Amino acid sequence: MVHLHVHSHYSLLDGLTKIPDLVAAAKGQGATALALTDHGVMYGIIEFYAACQKAGIKPILGGEVYMARGKLEEKIVTPGKKGYFHLTLLAKNHQGYQNLLKITTKAHLDGYYYRPRIDREFLAAHHEGLIAMSGWLAGEVPQAIIENRLDEARTIAKWHQDLFGEDYYLELMPHFNIPDQIKANAEMKKVSQELNIPL
Repeated sequence: MVHLHVHSHYSLLDGLTKIPDLVAAAKGQGATALALTDHGVMYGIIEFYAACQKAGIKPILGGEVYMARGKLEEKIVTPGKKGYFHLTLLAKNHQGYQNLLKITTKAHLDGYYYRPRIDREFLAAHHEGLIAMSGWLAGEVPQAIIENRLDEARTIAKWHQDLFGEDYYLELMPHFNIPDQIKANAEMKKVSQELNIPL
């Protein structure tokens, strides 16, 4: 088993675990690889890479980015809605790592509005070398499902599939005590079968 959606204490107000503890836990579980996908930042990547190398575990460099609802330059609040969605990105090669750096930098310098955000246009221009996962309940596909916009959920998933090809996955979370997660998981399994998007 390899954990692909992992937050450290660099995910401010969300993660608590220090990177050495993450790597030690993965090693203790017999993992051969481990990802780091902190919220909107890559502050811990160097420390993470070094700790994984020392432990003999393959480091998978990533991030959980914030996707703006519209353009990243727009600073608009819609009552009752967050101004962003989550999307999990993993670098599969050096180009992907470089694109992750560009994405997180752009998000902080030009897209920052409550969170460091990018938009679809910037993602499309910098998607090479990246693997994308639909994200947890705050992802755009799960949000559409939760809000019963099922056709729109398929349209969103198809957009990502068209961009990333075989490097796009629908992300399931095993949080079975959360009703919205149960609903999202069930519907994403249907989307997976209909659009041939792996889980």
